[in-house]
Amino acid sequence: MLFAFQPERSVLSLADLVRKTGMPQATVRRLVLELSDFGVLNRRPDGRFTVGLRLWQLGTLAPLTEPLRTLAQPFLEDLYTALHQHVQLAVLEGQEAVIIERLSAPEALELVSQVGGRLPLHCSGVGKVLLSHGGTELIETVLSGELREYTPRSIVAPSALRKEIADCRRTGTAVVRGELTPGADSVATRIVDGEGRVVAALSVVVRADSVKHQAVLPSVTASGLGISRLLGWRPGVKVRHD
Repeated sequence: MLFAFQPERSVLSLADLVRKTGMPQATVRRLVLELSDFGVLNRRPDGRFTVGLRLWQLGTLAPLTEPLRTLAQPFLEDLYTALHQHVQLAVLEGQEAVIIERLSAPEALELVSQVGGRLPLHCSGVGKVLLSHGGTELIETVLSGELREYTPRSIVAPSALRKEIADCRRTGTAVVRGELTPGADSVATRIVDGEGRVVAALSVVVRADSVKHQAVLPSVTASGLGISRLLGWRPGVKVRHD
């Protein structure tokens, strides 16, 4: 029931929760009242519900997400200050990339997702980085499944994606041109821990043709390396692809 709440639907009524979960109304009502008593959900004056502070506090105990956000924050702020575009940090969950932090300029173009939102692996910058380093099983599962064409520029041919995956493994970076959101380009890089595992991806999302990708790429790559060093990575540590 808690997963019925999404960044784009953060306030839900009892009827909304019944419809989204498919559970009986009496069961949903009992659960939301119990969760409200514990502070996991908040009940608004209009009777609708939002996620409560206690659930956020629990989320900060996740073994990687909160420490990673803390370590990465200065690098995200530097990129944001230099570029005044969207700067975002994402991790892999299942077959999607989850945004765990984003800094956005007021004049930056509108994107499809916010913090806590999910991005497809095959046509987002952070997604391609995470997919490329997620292991053979993940790659084969994604490439053999339905590859949605979000825009006319979305790359959905498995052969073309395999080439991009190979390039990303070699360079540690990915450049996406209008594949997920029309007019939005993404420059992304990997973040590696002390054991060589790619644990996250960092990207800058810019308006198409507003800046040269090759001008943005060194700054993004340097930030990814800086965060990786704080996680224990050193140049002699081989990056793993499993």
